[in-house]
Amino acid sequence: MKIAIGSDHAGFPLKQKVAAWLPSTGAEVKDFGAYSEESVDYPDFAHAVASEVEKGNFDLGILICGTGLGVDMTANKHQGIRSALCWNKEIGKLAKSHNNANVICLPGRFISFDTAKEILEAFFNTEFEGGRHQRRINKISC
Repeated sequence: MKIAIGSDHAGFPLKQKVAAWLPSTGAEVKDFGAYSEESVDYPDFAHAVASEVEKGNFDLGILICGTGLGVDMTANKHQGIRSALCWNKEIGKLAKSHNNANVICLPGRFISFDTAKEILEAFFNTEFEGGRHQRRINKISC
């Protein structure tokens, strides 16, 4: 699995831990920044990750900012992206099983690294259910 990861300054500490852990899951990871806790604009990194997933260069994207909200809103501006803000493993599982999310956003200031791992493991290990959920996904794009 190829994963694109990005964050702003607020998500940087959690992103560093997640990016270091991901290879142990068998994932190939590319970090699209930020590269420090120096203040930056989250859309720059959210667009970079979302664009790469949308083009098919990566299977999934992970975005992290302080609340997860800004990167989630930005990623969802891309037509080929279904981004989900997840704060616990149940939401991570549902983001995949019901919404077939291809970008997951985490609130770096509100969850621990252990919680992030639980969320991501649930997300990675869940299959999309299709059926009625696919019908609903088909209605998302305008």
